[in-house]
Amino acid sequence: QTYAPKLILLDITDISCIRDVAKEILNCYGCVDVLINNASMKVKGAVQSISLELDKKIMDANYFGPITLTKAILPNMISRRTGQIVLINSIQGKIGIPFRAAYAASKHAAVGFFDCLRAEMEEFDISVSTVSPTFICSYHRPPAPGNWEASIWK
Repeated sequence: QTYAPKLILLDITDISCIRDVAKEILNCYGCVDVLINNASMKVKGAVQSISLELDKKIMDANYFGPITLTKAILPNMISRRTGQIVLINSIQGKIGIPFRAAYAASKHAAVGFFDCLRAEMEEFDISVSTVSPTFICSYHRPPAPGNWEASIWK
């Protein structure tokens, strides 16, 4: 018998569809043993140059998306009393640097949430880990100055 995984697409910024996608995953596979939250958006710019709408997009991708997906998968892990949840975050979730306020704020929030979750899940034998890499190059060439919308998709 051969196993053919099903491709299930998820836009982590579309908060309204995350629960449905999680339900589809659980219906298809029965459970999730390891959930790795690795999606992220970043933007570089002065606080006064970044719109509130863009701040919200960054928070959706880096904070609300991962916690919504985690909350949707968590009841299944709790009922089985097993599982591992990993957040791939950033060192900027621990420190702030100039021109990264929206990104750093979203990463700080995610660290806080997953730190609390780790403590809560101990009694269920569910492991919660946060990986915070240092600075990485996530695009080959920087976007044009002032083109913040283009920079978040890199």
